[in-house]
Amino acid sequence: MKCPLCSNSDSRVLDSRPIDDGASIKRRRECPSCGKRFTTYEVVDTVPIEVIKRDGRREFFDKHKLARGIKIACQKRAVDAEAIALAIEQELMNEIATAITSVEIGERVLARLKECDIVAYIRFASIYRDFQDIDSFTTELKSLSKKSKKKSATEEKK
Repeated sequence: MKCPLCSNSDSRVLDSRPIDDGASIKRRRECPSCGKRFTTYEVVDTVPIEVIKRDGRREFFDKHKLARGIKIACQKRAVDAEAIALAIEQELMNEIATAITSVEIGERVLARLKECDIVAYIRFASIYRDFQDIDSFTTELKSLSKKSKKKSATEEKK
């Protein structure tokens, strides 16, 4: 690391410690030439993920936007919205693809909410799937009810 005072390209690490829950490392360094001590931060360089919207527009993935949508659906419910958003973000970061459709992100959120809380699932689905009337809600609820009955019947046979 180059010294900020004398521009010497050599420096010695005195201390290293993780910060931001291990997402980056803070290092104290010393220049052997002038004796100046300085701090550097090391972070992982990630490739930004592009989200392809339904209308074809592209924008960079915004974890805060995802978390906000999930949090609204989970309002006053016993669901950890932050954990769901973080898990989906981690899934996306671990994949090789650098672009994903908003539809696929929405389906991942729905799948997780369906496992955790049906009410939060319906809330999110009503916005995501753009329910326009009571019939849309009824259709979705009937679909959930049928799947729930099939699941119960399968568990009883075991």
